[in-house]
Amino acid sequence: MRKNMWVVLTLNGVILALALLVTLCGLASFRPGQAYPVQNSYGETILLWGAGVYAHDSQFKAPIFIGSDLTILAVVLPWAAVTCRRLWKRQDLESRIQNFSAVCLLLYYAASAALGITYNSLHLAYILLLGACFYGAVFQGAFLYRIQCQRPDVCRYRVTRGMHAYLILGGISLFVAWLPDILSSLASGTSLALIEVYTTEITNVLDMGIISPLLFLTLALVKNHCFMGYVLLRMALRVCMGVGIMLPVQTVCQLLARIVLPLPALITKVGIFVLLAGASFWLERCLRRATVYLE
Repeated sequence: MRKNMWVVLTLNGVILALALLVTLCGLASFRPGQAYPVQNSYGETILLWGAGVYAHDSQFKAPIFIGSDLTILAVVLPWAAVTCRRLWKRQDLESRIQNFSAVCLLLYYAASAALGITYNSLHLAYILLLGACFYGAVFQGAFLYRIQCQRPDVCRYRVTRGMHAYLILGGISLFVAWLPDILSSLASGTSLALIEVYTTEITNVLDMGIISPLLFLTLALVKNHCFMGYVLLRMALRVCMGVGIMLPVQTVCQLLARIVLPLPALITKVGIFVLLAGASFWLERCLRRATVYLE
């Protein structure tokens, strides 16, 4: 268990320091009222945020990024720090799994920032954070996979029908949420709605290209009672919990920035993601309490 632990702990330290820097700079950019109009590459007139590191991001997207920063700083970083401390002190499988989940959630955030935010003074910090999160997840994932190879019966767990349904509905919903808009834009030969100054929607790429297939892969693994299926399920529930918290916070930041959002869409958006966070929390808790490690 202790072999190569210094690499994982060092990467954790780098991740925490960089995420703290990036989120604080992002929060310092919340200065509404400085937007100015520009014409984008699609011939549309849009408003740029005009303040801080998000000065060249759109007025619509900048509060979303700031909402992500706030969630990471207030919720995810404290939890990640706790998992890092527990890993340093105990170095057991539960500590590994919790730390792996925290790093994967930060990896999602880092990828969104590095690939989705317009070029700014934090560009190198985004790159370093993405790299540290990626290799942190790889090291932890490789260690846990090796445990499965050495001891396939390392833990006993029970996955309910509700968890199966959660994975199936989650995997499908990520396509239902984004695919119609993409197909519609391709059919009409126009850009995506609210593409503004960006070349792609990074959320579409991550959700449809990585997260959705991962949920179906996890379903297949847990049906065969694989240990890595259990690890990925714990991670997926934690990531969905974080996203479920993040979306309402992003919406609040948009409202504080005086972004006009349709009331039905607002209620639906916030309600769905509050339910997502609640369901993820409850299912993860049930799964963890029903787990028996055979170390």
